[in-house]
Amino acid sequence: MKTKIGILGLGGVGGYFGGLLAKAYFKSDEIDIVFIARGENQKAIAADGLKIITDDAEMIVYPNLVSNDPDEIGALDYLICATKTYDIEESLLSLKKCIVPETIILPLYNGVDAPERIEKIFPENEVLQGCVYIISMIFSPGTIRKIGFYEKLFFGSRTVSVSKLEELQSIFQKAKMESYLVENIEETVWEKFIFISALGSATSYLNQNIGEILNNQQSKEIYVALLYEIEAVANAKGLQLPADIVKQTIIKLEKSPKNATSSMNRDLLAGNKTEVTSLTQFVVNEGLKYGIETPLYEKIAKVLL
Repeated sequence: MKTKIGILGLGGVGGYFGGLLAKAYFKSDEIDIVFIARGENQKAIAADGLKIITDDAEMIVYPNLVSNDPDEIGALDYLICATKTYDIEESLLSLKKCIVPETIILPLYNGVDAPERIEKIFPENEVLQGCVYIISMIFSPGTIRKIGFYEKLFFGSRTVSVSKLEELQSIFQKAKMESYLVENIEETVWEKFIFISALGSATSYLNQNIGEILNNQQSKEIYVALLYEIEAVANAKGLQLPADIVKQTIIKLEKSPKNATSSMNRDLLAGNKTEVTSLTQFVVNEGLKYGIETPLYEKIAKVLL
């Protein structure tokens, strides 16, 4: 039987990496790629495929199926989740028929609490940990715009069999995805979370893009202060992060496109619901749990909430 991989959430992350999978396995005898989408995005992809635009190229890809009907989708072997964090429970419960005990779930959300939340809904399933580094977004229904050269995906698990993890890594590599199967996945996910949490909080609070933050001394000081607060929380949790994690994170920001901003800031500007609970308030809550003060995070959370 074919291996069936569902991509839940066809935004910047799911659309780009799902697009690479769809391109690689179009008309494959071994793997089916299913885009799980709805509304105008579903209509556009069903009619004309998914267009992916990068800085120097564009392509149109076609999944084996684009649908949000569980009966049509059927049982999934792998489910890659890339919706917003506030949609985790609702979106997964809508696919309850498709998530059988053998389904392996890979969350690629901005927050770090997704595996725990998913395991509460589906305690029988193996839930991996994962994160990505990419700047991409929905340009219009059925079109993804990727900015810059970053497109790294990291995943792993301390409980799932090595053979299953290597099978998924092989699927990713054959699709020419820059993916890494890592042993210390929790620390890797937290390194990404430190980057995106501080960036999302700072860009949304200041309403500035990456270049504006880096070129404004006061703005950069706010960003760096956030990094030190979240680093203190991570250390209190016992995570083995690099000693120079703050310096490393600043370097990542300096290498990012200067005209880019965070997805949270884009949502805020568009008047949409934001991920402030998962990206900002979560750090405040963890600080309270471990006795770490996070005054700047608290201030920003109050403003954004």
